[in-house]
Amino acid sequence: MFDAFAKVVSQADARGEYIAGSQLDALDAMVADGNKRMDAVNGITSNASAIVANAARSLFAEQPQLIQPGGNAYTSRRMAACLRDMEIILRYVTYAAFSGDASVLDDRCLNGLRETYIALGTPGASVAAGVEKMKQAAIAIVSDNSSVTKGDCSSLVAEISGYFDRAAAAVA
Repeated sequence: MFDAFAKVVSQADARGEYIAGSQLDALDAMVADGNKRMDAVNGITSNASAIVANAARSLFAEQPQLIQPGGNAYTSRRMAACLRDMEIILRYVTYAAFSGDASVLDDRCLNGLRETYIALGTPGASVAAGVEKMKQAAIAIVSDNSSVTKGDCSSLVAEISGYFDRAAAAVA
């Protein structure tokens, strides 16, 4: 896993080039928005249990077959596994948001997840719907001016949305 800075250096080194001005500008913008990034991650982390629980509650209300006998979240053991997986995805989204790099999300969470769900008979579309619900809750937190350092958060919101979209696409 590389943070945004190490990734830029590694890529420039692999090409045998200096770091480009555009790359420095992008890193400068990331540093300038550092407090917003930390506030966003802190807001999501502080509300992680509620984000996961509310997303699951909403998902099961829309797809009650998941919690009925024979459903993938039927029995407390399966329900706990479902909530655990949602929490893990959310946690890795926060890691990606904090570092400004999706590689930790891809490498440690998403790679092979679809295949695992297929092998377990878990409906990927349902998992993706749960991820979308977590995304909506997380973006509401990041977009709340009272919880994030003042200023335009649109690029950070887009970045974090992209991490959730990446997770949803990986399991669908």
